[in-house]
Amino acid sequence: MSHKKIYIGNDDQSMEVEDSKAPQKEIRLFCFDISNCSVRSQLLWCSLGIFTFYIIYGYLQELIFTLDGFRPFGWYLTLIQFGYYTVFGWVECRIRGISRRIPISTYLLLALLTLGTMGFSNSSLGYLNYPTQVIFKCCKLIPVLIGGILIQGKRYGFLDFLAAGLMCLGLILFTLADSMISPRFDLIGVAMISCALLCDALIGNIQEKTMKQHKATNTEVVLYSYSIGFVYLFAILAFTGDMSRGASFCSKHPLETYGYALLFSLSGYLGIQIVLSLVQSCGAFVAATVTTCRKAVTIIISFLFFYKPFTFQYIWSGLLVILGIYLNIYSKRSNGKNTWREICQAVSRCIKRQNRIQRRLMSNV
Repeated sequence: MSHKKIYIGNDDQSMEVEDSKAPQKEIRLFCFDISNCSVRSQLLWCSLGIFTFYIIYGYLQELIFTLDGFRPFGWYLTLIQFGYYTVFGWVECRIRGISRRIPISTYLLLALLTLGTMGFSNSSLGYLNYPTQVIFKCCKLIPVLIGGILIQGKRYGFLDFLAAGLMCLGLILFTLADSMISPRFDLIGVAMISCALLCDALIGNIQEKTMKQHKATNTEVVLYSYSIGFVYLFAILAFTGDMSRGASFCSKHPLETYGYALLFSLSGYLGIQIVLSLVQSCGAFVAATVTTCRKAVTIIISFLFFYKPFTFQYIWSGLLVILGIYLNIYSKRSNGKNTWREICQAVSRCIKRQNRIQRRLMSNV
């Protein structure tokens, strides 16, 4: 069996994956089999789907939390979302005749991590601005790196860690700016989104390892992860009494809660399927990079469609995150064999490019 490296991307954004002459695993994008497509085509199609559905997902998520009085019911929204995902997954499994391959014991862990990711993420919007929540999610590259090393024994280069460090610095600056000017900033929200971040990073690596080992489909993973997570959360909310309070509030606003949640869940479900396909095709780290780029777009959309205070420190901190993304992708293209001179040249080019963008922004103010 022979291996070769394939470089995919354009002039300033490329990644490196391994191609093998061994039989390819089946990779499906909804009902389409894209296993025979080139790795570049798989990445492009998956990225397009992720951007489309998760932008819709982010818009509807923030729209739901603009409803007066809904902020305390983030966990109830998660329960609704898990219920919809379970129905979607069950229907797809029935249509495609999919049976379970991964052990239930593994799904018990995946369901718990999925519940932590979605529940803490949804609930944090009651305490943080949506852009701040998104910036936090961008920094999951660091725990993904650590998880890849501990769970799968992967090795990453210096630039990968430098990129993750820049993202963290951008996150700190963004959070400080938000704490100074935003009326919706609470350390409870920071704690919640941090917990979601840790769970999310673990999920990507466990999913990648498990799906390769058992040759499971995306639909199977979604169905069992969210159905078991639904049972977990139903029991928790019933015990705490939040179930009755959430149901009572949502019954007074069925369209703005259950209706929007249906569209919100549908776009999220389709997005999850594409993310899992990307994990199978290119790995957890590439998937994390693509979803991070998508989050930058949702931040812009959030400022355009929902009123919130603004400061230029958002721009500077956001540019640090973008620089981290660029260095990460540059590292994949160069196979981690950069000299310090090449690294400095790459950083210099990126800084000059961002400065030109900043000057254009300032000239339009």
